[in-house]
Amino acid sequence: MDLSLIQKEILITLITLYHRHSRAIKGEEIAEVLKRNPGTVRNQMQSLKALGLVDGVPGPKGGYNPSTSAYTELDLGTYDRDSHVIISRGGMEIPGVNAAEIDFTTLCHPDICHALIKIIGSVKVFEIGDEITIGPTPVNKLMVRGEVFGKDEGQSSLLISIIEMISLPKQSIRHYMSAPLISLPPHATLHDAMRTFAHNHIHGAPVMDGDRLLGIVTLTDIACSYERGTDFSAAVTEVMTHDVVRADADTPFYDVIRRFKEREIGRLIVVDEDRPIGIITQSDIIGVFPAL
Repeated sequence: MDLSLIQKEILITLITLYHRHSRAIKGEEIAEVLKRNPGTVRNQMQSLKALGLVDGVPGPKGGYNPSTSAYTELDLGTYDRDSHVIISRGGMEIPGVNAAEIDFTTLCHPDICHALIKIIGSVKVFEIGDEITIGPTPVNKLMVRGEVFGKDEGQSSLLISIIEMISLPKQSIRHYMSAPLISLPPHATLHDAMRTFAHNHIHGAPVMDGDRLLGIVTLTDIACSYERGTDFSAAVTEVMTHDVVRADADTPFYDVIRRFKEREIGRLIVVDEDRPIGIITQSDIIGVFPAL
C-alpha cells in the first residue's frame, strides 16, 4: 500500500515510542514529537487503523499500538528484536528517534568525512546545524558525533559532517585497573597518607582493615580537613569517604565510564567476589582513551 509521508512519520514514531515505553501511545504524544497538530494525528490514526496498521486501545490509559502489518509495511521486521541506538543532542537523548544505519559516504576522501544516518522516527525534530551524537552501537560501542548539514524527510535520513568517532573498548576493567591495590590501614595518619601518595605518585587510596574496605581517602579530603584545622596526626578514618563506589572486575570498560560521569567521581575500587583487587581512576580512563 502507498502511505503518505505524514502517515509514515506517524507510524514510525508510534513504533519508536511503543518500544521505548512498552505501552499504548496516545496521539498527543506522537503529535508532540512530530510538532504537529494533535487533531491531524488523530485523523491520520483513524486511516491507519482502517488499513490495519494500528490497533486502538480504549480507556484512560489507552492509545494506539502498532500492528504486525505495520512492521511489514515499513520493512521493520526485526525492529522489535533490535537494540536501539540512541541519538542525543546537548547531552540529552532525543525522544522518539533511533539510528538504524550509518553509511560513511566519503570514507576515502582525504579532507572530509560525511555520513548518512538513517533513522527510525521523524527527521523534523532536527535542525540544520544541530550537533548530535549517535550511539553507542550494541556490538562495537561506536559513538559518532557530528553536525547536521542536510536531511531527507522522504528517506528518514540525516546527513552529518563527522567531528569525532569513538569506539569504546569492550574489555572488562580488570584489564585497565591499577594493581596491586595500594591501601592504607585504619590507624594510618594523614601524614602517613601524604607520604604514601607522594611515594607512589597517586592522589587517593582505599582504607582497608585486612580485606574489608572501610572507605577511601584522597588529597582533596586531606586538603579540606586541613582547612578545617585538622592536624596531620589525625587518623585517615576521620576524613575518609565512607560511601565508596565499587565495580566488579568483569564490568565492561564503557559501563564504568558512564558511572564516572553519573556519580561525578575520580576513582572507584575494583572488586572480585567483593574483595578489593585494584583501582581505576579518571587518569586510567584518559590513558586508555584521551578523547574522553
